[in-house]
Amino acid sequence: MKKTALVILAAGLGSRYGNGIKQLEPVGPKGEFIMDYSIYDALAAGFTKIVFIIRRDLEKEFRQGIGRRIEKIAQVEYAFQELEDLPQGFTCPKERTKPWGTVQALLACRNILSEPFAVINADDYYGKEAFRRVHDFLVKLPDGERHSVCMAGFVLANTLSDNGVVTRGICTVDAAGKLIRVTETRNILKTNGGAGIVKDGGQIEPLDVDSLVSMNMWGLTPAFLQYLGEGFACFLKELPEGDCKSEYLLPTAVDELLQADEIQVEVLSSRDTWFGVTYKEDKKVVQEALEKLTKQGEYPLGLYDA
Repeated sequence: MKKTALVILAAGLGSRYGNGIKQLEPVGPKGEFIMDYSIYDALAAGFTKIVFIIRRDLEKEFRQGIGRRIEKIAQVEYAFQELEDLPQGFTCPKERTKPWGTVQALLACRNILSEPFAVINADDYYGKEAFRRVHDFLVKLPDGERHSVCMAGFVLANTLSDNGVVTRGICTVDAAGKLIRVTETRNILKTNGGAGIVKDGGQIEPLDVDSLVSMNMWGLTPAFLQYLGEGFACFLKELPEGDCKSEYLLPTAVDELLQADEIQVEVLSSRDTWFGVTYKEDKKVVQEALEKLTKQGEYPLGLYDA
């Protein structure tokens, strides 16, 4: 069986979550993190390597908190998202403190990925189905593939928070299950009637809760990283002078490549329910959900005790 990697984006600041490292927030019955469950599901699906993308200043916490535990059951690598890691000819402004976004984070893996890989957020729970479907897609790709990739698509209604607005990539998909467009959409609010986008004036623009959305779970290849490197350089070139906050996000890069007809993205739909810790208040919901899944036998009590 072809080797595959799971890349976990864990370098974000999580400003809406407040103080603390939300990626290392204990939520499971025995103190597990959300990404413990993603790793468990990924290994069960057939993934063979785990790559953590983290900030350099969090290396000790990650190695002690989760890395040493996972090293006992899988190959583990670390990549570091650093502000100064830019394409040749670009320098980081002294005023910049915000990370450059998920594309730059993923490019930090360019020298350690030689196999097709899935990308996920550290603080999102995706469920088992998506990992199985993405893995099955990746192992069928020919070596060197860069044109054909995939995305796990989740039903919007299954991805909302009870505690505030969220950002989702709203997807347009054709009859053959191919992605036509993904639009990064902010300020999506769960409402009594479903969901909507909160506009500047406070009005709410309704959304179809059955729409498929991106939760930043992609199936990509090492060759695809070349596209991302080119896109990141263009983003930096066009960045207005003095802009120290804009980020280049993976859904944005994918959409640009789609519109340029450079890639084909197969959407692998999942009916699993998402949950995560966007806000502090989400923690209790996540704890209750994981406890329920454990009692139902979806996960053992103590994921890696055996």
